[in-house]
Amino acid sequence: MKEKKTKVKSSTDEFDLTASELKKDKYILRLYITGATIRSAFAISNLKKICEDHLEGRYELEVIDLFKHPNLAKDEQIIAAPTLIRKLPLPFRRIIGDMSSKEKVLVGLDLLKIKEL
Repeated sequence: MKEKKTKVKSSTDEFDLTASELKKDKYILRLYITGATIRSAFAISNLKKICEDHLEGRYELEVIDLFKHPNLAKDEQIIAAPTLIRKLPLPFRRIIGDMSSKEKVLVGLDLLKIKEL
């Protein structure tokens, strides 16, 4: 006798479904930092790990040091650093901080949906 498998709906299943729907999208990301500080290094490291885990092969990450290119802060209206800007897919999204909150970054990149209460 063959057992019937029951599909369990969980937040992991929902995330996997959302991630599979987004596989066609290429992510263009810009991370604005201020020099070679611990906070900047932490943001770069955290973001690279998140991108490799959730966007492998589907992202381009450009790290811009505002000490070397201060004019870009004005052009992109950067008021705090580190700041991540998702250029593509549209719409633009901004995430400010050291990217240590994986959930916040995933929501900001539209890779994780906020559950409705």
